[in-house]
Amino acid sequence: MPRVSFKEDECKGCGICISVCPKKILAFCKGKINKKGYSPVECTENEKCIGCAMCATMCPDVVIKVEK
Repeated sequence: MPRVSFKEDECKGCGICISVCPKKILAFCKGKINKKGYSPVECTENEKCIGCAMCATMCPDVVIKVEK
């Protein structure tokens, strides 16, 4: 089963990964701010991840890791 992880403290909250996810399982962390002052992204339903890695491919800061 694929797994998505984020370097939360390096995420600038641009939301590009959210917009390209075909399963729509990425969202901003509610009530959480990283050390850069942004709301990072999280995977809300990891079990639905298909491991396409579109999120990691599009991330301009390379903070997403997809493991298959």
